[in-house]
Amino acid sequence: MKTATKTIKASILAASFAFSPIFMSGKNVGAQETQSITIKGSDTMVHLVSAWAETFMTAHPDIEISVTGGGSGTGFAALLNKTTDICAASRQIKNQELKLASEKNIKPKEIVVARDGIAVVVNPANPLNSLSIEQIGKIYTGAYANWKQLGGPEAEIVVLSRESSSGTYVFFQEHVLKMNDYTPKALLMPATSSIIQAVEADKWAIGYVGLGYAVEAGNKVKALSVSDGGKTVAPSEATVKSGEYSISRPLYLYTNGEPTGATKQIIDFCLGAEGQKIVRETGYITVSD
Repeated sequence: MKTATKTIKASILAASFAFSPIFMSGKNVGAQETQSITIKGSDTMVHLVSAWAETFMTAHPDIEISVTGGGSGTGFAALLNKTTDICAASRQIKNQELKLASEKNIKPKEIVVARDGIAVVVNPANPLNSLSIEQIGKIYTGAYANWKQLGGPEAEIVVLSRESSSGTYVFFQEHVLKMNDYTPKALLMPATSSIIQAVEADKWAIGYVGLGYAVEAGNKVKALSVSDGGKTVAPSEATVKSGEYSISRPLYLYTNGEPTGATKQIIDFCLGAEGQKIVRETGYITVSD
């Protein structure tokens, strides 16, 4: 599945997770030339970033924002190649990426703009409502291959994962698999929306998605409660913000050096009251009140 550039003008469809291309027409607003800013990276964040872009451009018609997904790794590569103004990432930049940045005289500036919980989702027909973080890790490393091993019915587990370029893939491997390898039977999906669709279609599938996507999916999937440290907690804004839900993380925007001009305007908007309101409305967790 190819990830296409998505340029938002006045409205965005909630079903636009497939990133079908929309191109803005016109180069001038009155006599003023339009300035173009690109944001590329995390598929987890593309819904949030697109909502930010839509609202920001309504108030600033002289600034055109192009939003592209593809994964956090894709965003960092674009930042290091100077083909994006802003990288959206659901993980921190890696040491090897920092080394390459130094070689290219690029100075990545990290800004935390929201928080996210990773929801582990199954089909609503699956009778299980919770799993421990250890059980989830064993599913994803292949130690458990049948739902019967987890107290469920006799049925093979269909394991769904994001691709390795995804920041969510990396985060999940670090925090749930404890850096063990994914099972070779895991089906690698090109986008978060693909996982939602596959879980909805397959009664015995399991996947992991950003909390915002699970909320958006409604009753198409079921988000499992997760047991960790003897406490079982459902993923929600409140439990992620309090730290009770353990599979959670910051979400970042990266720029080359301190942001200036239109780039700074966009980031200030994301961190401001209106931008953080959009964070909450799109199912993510704010970094400020």
